[in-house]
Amino acid sequence: MDQSASNLLYAPQPPPPKRRRINGNRDPSRYSSPDELAASFDHDTPTFHRRTSSKNPSRTSAETQRRSYDDSPPEDSPDELDHTIHTFYRGGLRRNLQPTASRHATPDAPSEISLLTPIQAPASPATSVPPTTPLPPPVIEARYLPYKPKMVLRGHRKGVAAVRFSPKGDKIASCSADATIRIWETSTGNHLHTLEGHLAGVSTIAWSPDNRVLASGSDDKSIRLWDTIAGKQYPRQLLGHNNYIYSIAFSPKGNMIVSGSYDEAVFLWDVRTARPMRSLPAHSDPVGGVDFIRDGTLIVSCAGDGLVRIWDTATGQCLRTLVHEDNAPVSSVRFAPNGRFVLAWTLDSCVRLWNYHEGRCVKTYQGHQNVKYSLSGAFGVYGHENGEVPLGEKKAFAVSGSETGEIVWWDVVSKEVLQREVAHEGCVLGVDTLAKDGVALAVSCGLDKSIRIWERVSEEPGPEMEPFEDGTVGGDGGFAGPNGVNGEMMDDTLMKMEAEEAEVNGVL
Repeated sequence: MDQSASNLLYAPQPPPPKRRRINGNRDPSRYSSPDELAASFDHDTPTFHRRTSSKNPSRTSAETQRRSYDDSPPEDSPDELDHTIHTFYRGGLRRNLQPTASRHATPDAPSEISLLTPIQAPASPATSVPPTTPLPPPVIEARYLPYKPKMVLRGHRKGVAAVRFSPKGDKIASCSADATIRIWETSTGNHLHTLEGHLAGVSTIAWSPDNRVLASGSDDKSIRLWDTIAGKQYPRQLLGHNNYIYSIAFSPKGNMIVSGSYDEAVFLWDVRTARPMRSLPAHSDPVGGVDFIRDGTLIVSCAGDGLVRIWDTATGQCLRTLVHEDNAPVSSVRFAPNGRFVLAWTLDSCVRLWNYHEGRCVKTYQGHQNVKYSLSGAFGVYGHENGEVPLGEKKAFAVSGSETGEIVWWDVVSKEVLQREVAHEGCVLGVDTLAKDGVALAVSCGLDKSIRIWERVSEEPGPEMEPFEDGTVGGDGGFAGPNGVNGEMMDDTLMKMEAEEAEVNGVL
């Protein structure tokens, strides 16, 4: 080979001309997507298109597989939880709402669904109509009916500190700074007894479970027991506190009493012997409230030091201390009827619901004013009036007085203010509730020396209230039966809160 030929072989060559696509054909190895490359091994077609026209009804098998769902989704499917729901709730319900003819429908007797949809011509006898799935019964929402004034009870000469329904609901007890206790009949408002014997104002009262004995705590540092049927005092007094007694509560069996005092101590008493069983150095400030759990195994106490403490009744050991970051003084405390929560009143105009098992506040209710006085309230239920809501569909509420003279009701779960009523002239110190057999009552007391009974009524007008001989107002009550609020009525309602607490944590 000569030198010129060698130069031609090793000289740089110009780039080849660019190839143009003819008739839409292209090299699949350069232009196809990975899915199309995978499909090319299963087809004999030498060419592929990146996008299939939407007008073309045929699709490749690979694309069809990628866009369809079978009945058993893979474990890593993002829609896995959705597939576990029965198809009736996804699409079947919407289909069943369409006007379809039933197998048993006749021209003279339209189907049940046709009452909710436009009537259509019945299907011909020759047409085969598949059976339709019956619709589930409609869910009845709990409807809150407001409380309305029923009667006003007067007789105390000074402000009324506390008021309580008896366990059977047939009586109401009230205590006052005038050092007396009065017993009233719930249905008529008649005054039954005036219990006298304390040497100073009475701040707290509690009924025994047998509906007969009433305990009272006074500024004279004593706890006295009263026979509410005879209207007389039992001879023995419970003495041991060295300062004012602010709060007392009976155990569920009625054999023990727990008391909290200005001396910063919590005493546990044996009712039979009238002697203290145990003294708990509970707090570093005056104890404002105490309560027993429904089975009597736990005691809760609160004080001006901002602490809420849970105690073991048998050993006297402190099992849990609850404290909010604001550390506001706690003036009153109450166990929920199911024993799972504690409701606490604080002097920062808040009522807080605590999950004491986990030591966290799950709800905070606001809308009332409480910065000076020791207020108290109660739980209740609504949605059960006249049997309009099935068992388990009831809702719970919390109620409290206010220093503005109002009573405020909150929904326990949503924290919504259900009702607000101007009840007294001046501070409302105490509120209690009662519910049984579709009848719901509330009673309130305050610095204006009066006691007011409230009744939740339907929208239909009731009988007019007539004045009593002493100038009070009363109506036709007719209530009898045990106190359902303190029993099993609220168990299902408050237990539902545990399922919603995950959402509550994100709000608080």
